[in-house]
Formats: sequence, C-alpha cells, structure tokens
Amino acid sequence: QVQLVESGGGLVQAGGSLRLSCTASARTFSSYAMGWFRQAPGKGREFVAALSGSGGNTVYADSVKGRFTISRDNAKNTVDLQMNSLKPEDTAVYYCAAGRYIATLAQGSWGQGTQVTVSS
Repeated sequence: QVQLVESGGGLVQAGGSLRLSCTASARTFSSYAMGWFRQAPGKGREFVAALSGSGGNTVYADSVKGRFTISRDNAKNTVDLQMNSLKPEDTAVYYCAAGRYIATLAQGSWGQGTQVTVSS
C-alpha cells in the first residue's frame, strides 16, 4: 500500500488557477502510475488525469483537456495537478491515486482528498 497526502486545495474565482500536490510514501515511486480523480457533491467519483511511472504517458478527461496539467517528480515522490481557467463545475473533492497501471488506478491506493471550490 502507498500512503498518499494531498495539499493545495482552496477557494478560487472562476478563471483562476490552483495547483494541487500529492506526496507518496512509496520507496519505488517511479514504478507507480499516478492520477487524480474528483467527486462533486451528489455525484460519483470521476477520473481527471493520470500519468505513467516515467511520466511519459499522460491521459486527461475531456472536461479538463487544455486546462489541467499533470506532472510528477520522481526524486521528490510527488505528483502535481496544475489547474488553470477553473470553472464552477470543477468544484469537487480531489483525490490522488496510485496504482501499477493507469488503467487500474481506481483499484489502487487513495489519499484523503482536498477540497477545491470555484466561485462564479
């Protein structure tokens, strides 16, 4: 199991930016695919973005393409989500996830989540 701790959430106006960060406890961090999911009030958890262990392969949900950027620093065991041009519909609790593959992130380890609120 990988221990994950998210940070960087907060309140921002529409059109603004936030940067989320996730720190992992794994000794072999670079062997894990990492990703971000979110859950809005009254809705199910949805995929946002993910990248492979090397960072060479990235995947984004259509709703965030061109606005969000996922990146990782394997020397620091961190994965970040830069969120630009935020919209009220981006309001959600954002969760960091770790897994062996991008396709199996939902079955991997999860952080406790960080709240992002975008005001109109």
